[in-house]
Amino acid sequence: MARLNKAKQAKAMQANSSSGTDPAIRLDEVELSLGSGAARVHILKGVSLNIGRGEAVGLVGPSGSGKSSLLMVLAGLEQADSGRVTVAGQELTRLSEDALARFRGRHVGIVFQSFHLIPTMTALENVAVPLELAGRPDAFERAAAELASVGLGARLDHYPAQLSGGEQQRVALARALAPEPAILVADEPTGNLDEATGLQIMELLFATHARRGSTLVVVTHDLNLARRCDRVVRLRSGQIEPETADEAVPA
Repeated sequence: MARLNKAKQAKAMQANSSSGTDPAIRLDEVELSLGSGAARVHILKGVSLNIGRGEAVGLVGPSGSGKSSLLMVLAGLEQADSGRVTVAGQELTRLSEDALARFRGRHVGIVFQSFHLIPTMTALENVAVPLELAGRPDAFERAAAELASVGLGARLDHYPAQLSGGEQQRVALARALAPEPAILVADEPTGNLDEATGLQIMELLFATHARRGSTLVVVTHDLNLARRCDRVVRLRSGQIEPETADEAVPA
């Protein structure tokens, strides 16, 4: 266990280093406001962050701290007002909405708290959608294999309403993983699940991350869960707080 934690620390130090290979995700002085007029709210305030290739990072902080907004920015689902957002070597602030959608389809897998499955499609069809949009001729074969990998090989023809919450999140995870993205982001992936089912989903998420060597960014309220990552990043009032001893990965 000590050796594993030291490996985590080394990976985190490498991710923060200015030398070596480019990080998987780099944010430079990112500002984000949402809403309009008097209702406009300043969400992210000069956020800078490097996340290394293959690193697992947990984003934590109180409600309203900006962690989900930060996740949406680095996934290309929200455009920053200013600053630079570079993901997989591509500066997202330079891309149009259509180009961003194509970029996400190739490089970023996203798992939401609310699953976001299409209710009129089977599990197989839900997972095949991004593959078909990408023009993969083996979309359904690939989708079936991905569902089998998350333990749903016998549930291909079931609709979301016929699946439990945990099974729906497994479908969502399979959909995110099917295009084999280099980066996987998850926004409170266990938030709508009971404790036991949530633990199963997280075990699956970390096992997949370890097996594929993908970069993983997880938003969670659970600091113990976040500590399973290589590094914990805490946000408060739209800014990243300095790492403290109790939040560092234990040696």
